[in-house]
Amino acid sequence: MAMLSWLDRSGDQLTFYVKALFWIPRTLRRYLREVQRLLAEVAFGSGGLGVIGGTIGVMVAMTLFTGTVVGLQGYAALNQIGTSAFTGFISAYFNTREIAPLVAGLALSATVGAGFTAQLGAMRINEEVDALEAMGVRSMPYLVTTRIIAGVVAIIPLYAIGLLSSYVASRWITIFFNGQSAGTYDHYFNLFLSPQDVLLSVLKVLIFSVLVILAHCYYGFHATGGPAGVGVAVGRSVRNAIVLISVTDFFLSLAIWGATTTVKVAG
Repeated sequence: MAMLSWLDRSGDQLTFYVKALFWIPRTLRRYLREVQRLLAEVAFGSGGLGVIGGTIGVMVAMTLFTGTVVGLQGYAALNQIGTSAFTGFISAYFNTREIAPLVAGLALSATVGAGFTAQLGAMRINEEVDALEAMGVRSMPYLVTTRIIAGVVAIIPLYAIGLLSSYVASRWITIFFNGQSAGTYDHYFNLFLSPQDVLLSVLKVLIFSVLVILAHCYYGFHATGGPAGVGVAVGRSVRNAIVLISVTDFFLSLAIWGATTTVKVAG
């Protein structure tokens, strides 16, 4: 019975995802103003999130610290075998392919995604969703699809800022803390930083953003049980989004870079 229940929930969730994506063309025509409003909310936040700079502030802070760790650990590990000059390669390779995309996905889930779940959950338990339907406004495109579009559009400049922050942090810690010359670091960083990797990294983040927003909107849209139920929905949505990001990252990395590589060390 537990397996049947899980399959039923998974099927319901997949159906919700497909319906939300199906409404994208019509939503762009009908609810463009709502999309624009949500864009500002996604980027700069509201309430407590707005105080710390919204998603931009969270993403920059997270990528700065993770970029610093990449620089520290990369230099320390390579220095043990006398190849610390390749620290620029570590930053160009790992920040671009894995670290920055994962951090961006988690930042989106922890800020925007959780907020979407709480908003939709509150609307559901207050019967605002039913009121929209009664007024002839389709709740799926107006509440869910608009958020998907806003999240996908906003994540591109947000991720660009986050990726640059990780590069700057890795470079700064390697040059000013570990004492490596700027010329050596920049040479290997530029040598191994592939434009193709950057574009594929952006593609990963776009896929993450769609999945994260879909997961959070699903749990908020189907929240039950009053205010306590909204809290439960937020917790479930965050757990679900983290699992989706991790699993999707594995399969995307396997599909994109599993059999080929843009790195040429010799030959």
